[in-house]
Amino acid sequence: METALVFFSQLSMCESKEKTFFELMHSSGKEEKNKEAKIRSKEKRNRLSLLLLKHEFHEENHSSTSGHLAKDTRVSPEVAMKWGESFDKLLSHKDGLEAFTRFLKTEFSEENIEFWTACEDFKKSKEPQQMILKAKAIYEKFIQNDAPQEVNLDFHTKEIITKSITQPSIHSFDAAQSRVYQLMEQDSYTRFLKSDIYLDLTEGRPKRPTNLRRRSRSFTYNEFQDVKSDVAIWL
Repeated sequence: METALVFFSQLSMCESKEKTFFELMHSSGKEEKNKEAKIRSKEKRNRLSLLLLKHEFHEENHSSTSGHLAKDTRVSPEVAMKWGESFDKLLSHKDGLEAFTRFLKTEFSEENIEFWTACEDFKKSKEPQQMILKAKAIYEKFIQNDAPQEVNLDFHTKEIITKSITQPSIHSFDAAQSRVYQLMEQDSYTRFLKSDIYLDLTEGRPKRPTNLRRRSRSFTYNEFQDVKSDVAIWL
């Protein structure tokens, strides 16, 4: 009798272990299936994201190309020729400003025209708070030591701006803007008139692709509340 009880007890333990084993196997199988389902779902999302990125890239390139073609057709050789008469005529024309900016990017010196343009926008400030915010933005981006797009200014000019930055006037950047204007007129402008960018326009040739550096993002005046920029090129 005791032997029978021991036998049935051992049999019950075996059945219990076997049941536990099958339960573990079944649970493991479910986990594997769930894991595979998650992987497939992730791969599907990645493929969808890739397709969306490709679509956006195509649309952006198409839009950019169309924009360049439209811009080129607006600039006649006669208009472009007038830009060669003076630096002021070049900067006073919207397409001339765009062409000159594109040229400066090929020389890695676009901070000069961006600073000049920012100063032009600054002088249109109407409210004191707007003026303070714009002055601070210009100072931090172009003037202070190790600024992300620091322009080449002498120590005296920088010091005057630094002292007046907390209470700026409409003329706070006049000296610095004049200095940068002269540098561009005497140096960059003469090279621009000999560049393919300008010659292509004066001769009516299609725009060529230019090798530009990949720019890091820089803040804009529009990132400040109640600060509005009237100049599209101010980056």
